[in-house]
Amino acid sequence: MTETRKKPRSKTPASKATRSKAASKAPTKAARTPPQPRAAQKKAAQKKAAQKKVAKKKLPPRPPGLAEVAIAALEDMKAVNVKVLDVRGLTDVTDTMIIASGTSDRHVKSIAGRVTQKCAEAGFRHMGIEGERDGEWVLVDLRDVLVHVMLPRIREFYGLEKLWGVAPAVPEAARA
Repeated sequence: MTETRKKPRSKTPASKATRSKAASKAPTKAARTPPQPRAAQKKAAQKKAAQKKVAKKKLPPRPPGLAEVAIAALEDMKAVNVKVLDVRGLTDVTDTMIIASGTSDRHVKSIAGRVTQKCAEAGFRHMGIEGERDGEWVLVDLRDVLVHVMLPRIREFYGLEKLWGVAPAVPEAARA
């Protein structure tokens, strides 16, 4: 085995020519640019700080949703036996069905009218209303929510709750 020995450094200073060659190879401190990850880290830290400022501000209360507005209108008009069904997994037509009963055909018509009125005041437009002339079963289409208002005998005959086969989305005890 051969050993390689390092040559001892001379204690004499290097000539100016060798110094300038070495200096040109290594970049100077002023010419260096900071690495990209640090800049990205700085931006991320700034974003977090901005998010904390936004989180500290109190946001105004969220306006009630369409289903809540419709339920409030039904309760306001003394609708009977209100059921809210979540049918998102069963159909693409709507997300929620609200089924309620009225005591007479005039009561059914006025309940449906109040639902459309309150939803319009809250900024929700209805797609259409069916059965308002007869007043036995009125369907109010609010896009994501369908409201069925019917007479008790019509409701019993068609049995929409059984047809859709779902439990109520909002338990009756929770609404009271």
